[in-house]
Amino acid sequence: MNRRAVFTTLLSNRHSLLPKITSVHSGLEPYDGAWAFEQAAHLLRRATFGPTYTLIKESVNLGRAATVDQLLTDLDQPPPPINLNFQDDPFVEVGETWINAPYDNVINLRFYRSLSLRSWTMGLIHQEGISAREKMTLFWHNHFSVNGALSDPKYFYRYIALLRQYAWGNFRELVKAVTIDPAMLRFLNGNQNRKNAPNENYARELLELFTIGKGPQVGPGDYTNFTEADISAMAKILTGWGERGYNSTNPDIELETFFNPNQHDTNDKQLSARFDNIVVSDMGDQEYAHLIDIIFQKEEVARFICRKLYRWFVYYEISEQAEADVIEPMAQLLIASDYDIKPVLSALLNSAHFFDALNIGPMIKNPIDFVMSAMKQLEVSLPGNLNQKATAWYKLFSSALLMQMEYYNPPDVAGWKAYYQEPSFYRIWINATTLIHRMGFTDTICTEGFDIGNEPIKVNGLETLELLDNPSDPNAVIEELSALLFPQPLADVQKTALKGILIPGLPDYEWTVEYGLYLSNPNDLDLAVSINSRMVQLIQAMLSLPEFYLS
Repeated sequence: MNRRAVFTTLLSNRHSLLPKITSVHSGLEPYDGAWAFEQAAHLLRRATFGPTYTLIKESVNLGRAATVDQLLTDLDQPPPPINLNFQDDPFVEVGETWINAPYDNVINLRFYRSLSLRSWTMGLIHQEGISAREKMTLFWHNHFSVNGALSDPKYFYRYIALLRQYAWGNFRELVKAVTIDPAMLRFLNGNQNRKNAPNENYARELLELFTIGKGPQVGPGDYTNFTEADISAMAKILTGWGERGYNSTNPDIELETFFNPNQHDTNDKQLSARFDNIVVSDMGDQEYAHLIDIIFQKEEVARFICRKLYRWFVYYEISEQAEADVIEPMAQLLIASDYDIKPVLSALLNSAHFFDALNIGPMIKNPIDFVMSAMKQLEVSLPGNLNQKATAWYKLFSSALLMQMEYYNPPDVAGWKAYYQEPSFYRIWINATTLIHRMGFTDTICTEGFDIGNEPIKVNGLETLELLDNPSDPNAVIEELSALLFPQPLADVQKTALKGILIPGLPDYEWTVEYGLYLSNPNDLDLAVSINSRMVQLIQAMLSLPEFYLS
């Protein structure tokens, strides 16, 4: 079922004086409506992984435009992952980074370095603040997909650092950099592309998945935007590139890309009419960049990437109206900005279309978003010790993996199916297997918790109350938590049921009195346990609602 249709009914029922909304008609024009908690929460839910109550209120005070500016503020690269506690690495001391260190013929150094990379990645997401960089890094990881077929964490680190560097930078330059990135060269066999034996794998995906897209097939080997002949010619243009250092145990061999002119096809390469019959002559190690410049002369490249941004940040369904009033203006803005992503992303996140009521809530959270939302929005405490904190971050990584989203291992070169496979799209995230793990994750953090160190990692109801503006009022507690956790308001019957968990069969003032007594005597263990227990039960019930699965 199309969730926009569901929201149409819900909005009509909850706001009976409003005309029934049947579709989204707004475009890329700036949003000029209310700016309050709901709108700020929507923006931060889509642009980050689970905004906290404090950050949402900070965004309300900042205003929409300033929040978007902060989301897209350039940041330095984060410090690289390190050897936290592996004593047997002969090349890397504890506390030092391994990203340039060789491997060993006896000790399996790849294992601990892979754990280090994955926990470090989740830590960056956990500590992101008001920044869209990690959301965009995952977007590019989905777009330029490489996966676990590569076993070298150094290759993955270099690859993800490149994507993070270009988070909202120049798309054309990012394509150039990815084309000769060691991980991509190895993953799509660019390192085997030789003048006497051209390998077409990367050339095909460069066109079909990374830049312009196929379009409808209009003839044998002709896909509207390119032809099979273009793939063959472009494969020859891309010959001669290689990489070295993969899983190397030699400290004198650095991880690097290189160009071998002896393996490059120096003949003229003829492109089809889809690319204006251009002939590409030998340009040595600059020929690949010239090819990408040729591809980017086609406006369909801008439309192609703007559709993917739309599906990532707004909704999977792109109506004819959205194509005309959102995608096309985004594409023209991208072309006018010489393919810089930042102006386009800013326009989208500031737009009336983005804040349309029917675009608030219909997206099913991907597993990483789901896991991090539960942890971050409830501000579940992690250990202060860095080793234990890294262990906790890896536990979050593993939890998302069970829900069928493993960072550094999308299922194929097209990325995760939820962002391209029609007609299901986001609904792919929810199935008989993943639903059990989603429910198990939220139940675990509300009950026994994850055993990491001396204290289990779990929700603390008393600490959650301290986050709220009016914890003494049971109605306010439910309203504030609902606004934090859910993209759309709950129905009255849902609020009544939740209130029955917090104060079962009791008048409101009983909660007010009891919480007041606790504040005056926080050392009263029985009182603290009673309040904490009911708050945790309330939170557990709220996390189990379908509304928490939405963004």
